[in-house]
Amino acid sequence: MKVGVLLAAGASRRMGRTKALLERRGVSYLALGVRHLWSVCDRVVVVLGADATRVRATLENEIQALVATGRLHDEVTAARRHGAPALEVRFVVNRAWARGMYGSVRAGLRAARIGRPEAVIVLPVDHPFVSPATVRVLAAAMDAALGAYRGTRAARARFAYAVVPRYRGKRGHPVVLSGGLAAAIAADARARDLSDAVRSRARLVGYLDVRDPGVVRNRNTPKD
Repeated sequence: MKVGVLLAAGASRRMGRTKALLERRGVSYLALGVRHLWSVCDRVVVVLGADATRVRATLENEIQALVATGRLHDEVTAARRHGAPALEVRFVVNRAWARGMYGSVRAGLRAARIGRPEAVIVLPVDHPFVSPATVRVLAAAMDAALGAYRGTRAARARFAYAVVPRYRGKRGHPVVLSGGLAAAIAADARARDLSDAVRSRARLVGYLDVRDPGVVRNRNTPKD
C-alpha cells in the first residue's frame, strides 16, 4: 500500500493568495495534487493549516463536481489497477503551520503511517506542473528497490530508502519514502526540513533523472 501526503498548510504570503486554491486549466492546485497522487496511492493525506476550513470545503466541493461530471475516470481506473478499493482523501490540520513546512511534513507522515504503508509520496501543493507519469515512475522506482531488498520482514519494515527526482541536476518533488524512512522522519523533531531529515535518516537515497521540469518548478510568487 502507498499513501500520498499533499502539503497545503502555508499562508502563501509571497503569492498574496492561497496557493492551494490557484487554478491550472480550471482545476485547483489542491485537486491537481490529490489527483496526481491518486494515480499510485491508495489514500491521500492533505495537510492543512492557514485558512484550513475554506481550503477543505473548496476541495470537497471540487471533488464532488469532478465525480458528478465523470472527470475522475482515469483516477478510478488507476485505483482499481493498483488494488485500492476507492479514491480516498483524509485531512490533517497542522496548527503550528507558521513554524515552517517541516512540521506539516511530520504531521502528514504520522497520519500516513496508519495502516503501515510500504511507501509514502510527499508532494508540496505549489508544484502543480508535475506530470502524473512522473509520479508513477518514481513510485515504480521505489517498488523496484523494495522488491530487491532481501532482508527479513522486520528489517524490511525499517528499511530507510528515498527516491528523489532530479531535473538537469536539480533535485525536486515529489519525494518517495519507504515506510521505514517515513516513520523515522515522522519521529524526527530535530531536522531543519525534509531534505535534512532524508540526509540524516535514510540509509540509501536514489536520485532518478527525469525529463519533467515540473519537479523543480514551484510557484511562490505571481511571477513564478
